[in-house]
Amino acid sequence: MKNVLTIAGSDSSGGAGIQADLKTFSAHGVFGMSVITAVTAQSTRGVFAVQDITPEMIEKQLEVLFEDIPIHGVKVGMVSKSETIRTISKVLAKHQEIPIVLDPVMVSKSGYHLLEPEAKEALIEELLPLAMVVTPNLPEAEVITGSRIENLEEMKTAGEKIHGMGPGFVLIKGGHLKGEVSTDLLFNGTEWTAFPNLRIETKNTHGTGCTLSSSLAANLSKGLSMEDAVKESKAYITKAIENSFSIGSGPGPVHHFHQFYDIEGRVNEND
Repeated sequence: MKNVLTIAGSDSSGGAGIQADLKTFSAHGVFGMSVITAVTAQSTRGVFAVQDITPEMIEKQLEVLFEDIPIHGVKVGMVSKSETIRTISKVLAKHQEIPIVLDPVMVSKSGYHLLEPEAKEALIEELLPLAMVVTPNLPEAEVITGSRIENLEEMKTAGEKIHGMGPGFVLIKGGHLKGEVSTDLLFNGTEWTAFPNLRIETKNTHGTGCTLSSSLAANLSKGLSMEDAVKESKAYITKAIENSFSIGSGPGPVHHFHQFYDIEGRVNEND
């Protein structure tokens, strides 16, 4: 079994962050481990408070894992402070043979800023060059590049600019564009590959970015090519969104274990 590590924040509502990552790892048949960067007070209504873990504790979590356990993939999510980013980068720079998936979490769906403004440059300068693939949505890509994105051509321009900052691949997600079809674009430095999907009408999309990036880390840990890993991860998140459900008054989570049981907990005997 492959061992995959998530470095991210905790979501007390269970739909995103560390909780979504570990559920996704389990659904993919890999062993999940976690280094927690922050604890959030969060419900389906939004993020109400954040308490960061100290850089010293983050570094210690990383050190003891890498010293003891073979790690086959890493996903990096919420990293809110410059000191946190530099600490994580210092450790991961020693392990660049491992596929690293960077999900540049910046703002929650409710509008809470999860990345401090002064930390943006640290993320661009320290973490982006270490990533095998970075997975920004359009608002995140706009923050990274400083450019507005309103169509596929502008997505490509932004993706090329982000690729120039150092990651091996850029998967820029088009879910914020209007239209019946939502298209994600993968750039390898020379060519683009499009992954279109019919848009699924639901408010229950909490944790989609975390889940997709964790799925990518799991698939890459198994040795899949980047294009195949994206294809498999897109299929997984699409089904998870199709089977999403409400648990509170705000956006609910996707169903991470849709292939095993339905939302009533009944075992899916067809798979």
